[in-house]
Amino acid sequence: MAREFIINSISQAHQSMGLPAPKHPLVTVVQTRDFNTQKDFNGVKIINNLYQITLKQLGCGNLFYGKNSYDYEEGTLVFTSPGQVTMFEGEMPTEDESKAGWILAFHPDLIRKSNLADKMSQYSFFNYEVNEALHLSAEELKTIEGLLDKIVIEYSQNLDKHSQNLIISNIELLLDYCTRFYDRQFYTRSNLNLDYVSKFEKLLKRYYEKEDVLEMGMPNVKYLASQLNFSSSYLSDLLKKETGKTAQEHIHLFVIEKAKNQLLSSKNSISQIAYSLGFQYPQHFSNLFKSKTGLSPSEYRNLN
Repeated sequence: MAREFIINSISQAHQSMGLPAPKHPLVTVVQTRDFNTQKDFNGVKIINNLYQITLKQLGCGNLFYGKNSYDYEEGTLVFTSPGQVTMFEGEMPTEDESKAGWILAFHPDLIRKSNLADKMSQYSFFNYEVNEALHLSAEELKTIEGLLDKIVIEYSQNLDKHSQNLIISNIELLLDYCTRFYDRQFYTRSNLNLDYVSKFEKLLKRYYEKEDVLEMGMPNVKYLASQLNFSSSYLSDLLKKETGKTAQEHIHLFVIEKAKNQLLSSKNSISQIAYSLGFQYPQHFSNLFKSKTGLSPSEYRNLN
């Protein structure tokens, strides 16, 4: 069984990296060149209960960042949210690989009473896998690190009633820029992404042709994403950028079209059709069909 190491606070994070006590209890920016850890994390399951944004150079142990030939090379950002589990395997990064890296980490309590807390779910890249990282240009990296400097300045001076709001505002602005840069990355990968859209559609069609539905039920986003080596969040964002619809919306539309064909071309009961499409309960099928078409399955059949 793999060893576990749980990080619950900024202070604990600093201790694990062999760093002095943090200047702020809820947020920190650390340079990877300053790490002086004596802990061996190779093969250790790390459960991090902080939000973390990490700048890395390409190539770090056995981690793979999914870089393509048209991606920028100035830096790679990896995002993790509280409760995510990571494990490092392989050789530790060399000095050249880690010298330009940094970590921005903040505790959920920092933003708990702010508008940013409600907005965090919009930053879906916190649920991306490592190979779905953000690759930055020199100008983009300059923008991010400019905001990082402002955060450090705020928590390094005497704290006043404005400090927390300014720190949170700069974190929010940094995340908004990351959203913009991810949109740019999706755009520059558009030709490749269209291939993935086609693969997704073929995968969905094959799922029903092979009658996987009888054994596994209606396909879900997690399963289809895993078949394409994506996280659920990244696949949905990719499809949304290319087609205007999320992965779940694509699944629903596909199922509704199959349902329409069966309703008009067979005499099977509504329940039989529901089960053949992977629904455990016919009522769930009827509710979905009506929400998408405005008609119940029976009304649609009788109308045509």
